[in-house]
Amino acid sequence: MARISGVDLQKNKRIEFALTKIYGIGITTSRQILNNLGINFDTRVFDLTEGDVAKIVRSIQDSYKVEGDLRKERSMNIKRLMDIGCYRGLRHRRGLPVRGQRTKTNARTRKGAKRTVGAKRKK
Repeated sequence: MARISGVDLQKNKRIEFALTKIYGIGITTSRQILNNLGINFDTRVFDLTEGDVAKIVRSIQDSYKVEGDLRKERSMNIKRLMDIGCYRGLRHRRGLPVRGQRTKTNARTRKGAKRTVGAKRKK
């Protein structure tokens, strides 16, 4: 099992899909990395040599921000928006959709489960 950027890759998967388990690397980035290094996409993780793994690690460290660094940067960007009090920051703070989606209906993912609001009947 290869360990890259603190992530254990499944040994029976093809390397192009196994790399996508690393936060910040999608299929396109994975293919770019493998193309630049001359590694076949169909290679399984357990077929990689130590040299191949070392080349992949070096390439990712040199060119991409992944895992903890990327998570930290994204959370700091959101925190900055909330601190300056801009519209997007307010939407993040209130847990509402940030990118202009409607909220009268839908938006359940951001808003959470329905809560009925209304007056209670008198007995």
